[in-house]
Amino acid sequence: MTRTTYYTATTLDGFIADPDDSLAWLLRQPQDEGGPQDYGEFIKRIGAVVMGSTTYLWVRDHLQRTGEDWSYSMPAWVMTSRDLPTIDGADLRFASGPVTDVYDDLRSAAGELDIWVIGGGDLAGQFADAGLLDEVIVSIAPVTLGAGRPVLPRRLELRLAETAPNGAFVTARYEVDGPLLEDRKD
Repeated sequence: MTRTTYYTATTLDGFIADPDDSLAWLLRQPQDEGGPQDYGEFIKRIGAVVMGSTTYLWVRDHLQRTGEDWSYSMPAWVMTSRDLPTIDGADLRFASGPVTDVYDDLRSAAGELDIWVIGGGDLAGQFADAGLLDEVIVSIAPVTLGAGRPVLPRRLELRLAETAPNGAFVTARYEVDGPLLEDRKD
């Protein structure tokens, strides 16, 4: 069964990027390849990815600076309300509107594999709001920023499934149970 996962990294105070959308704090953190919540193992189970326009533009700029190629072999949706430049060699699909409008296409493209919500936190929150987010996998870095882009700006009940250290990070995997109990209208 296809699952939708928000796989991300955050600072200890809950930010995925600083106020200037920089990830410099993240890129310098040591991590054990093959360790808990390892990216290499995670990406093997992904059949489609979806990201917001800020994440996409950061990735595009990063690739231009480093000369690296687009690293995703699967189709990638970019949720945006504006025209954005493409990346050579990338299977990109630009979409706007509610995430429910693209979910069936994501699921179809993923086939027997899963969907990865790459970022940002508000996009993952939109999937959660629609009841389409199954799990959150987060690596918590030993850094605080004081401000920036929040990891998941929603009121959700999460159920801890596993934790482990990995390099400088504490990793955690949570199952999404839905809105906070106090917010449910049952």
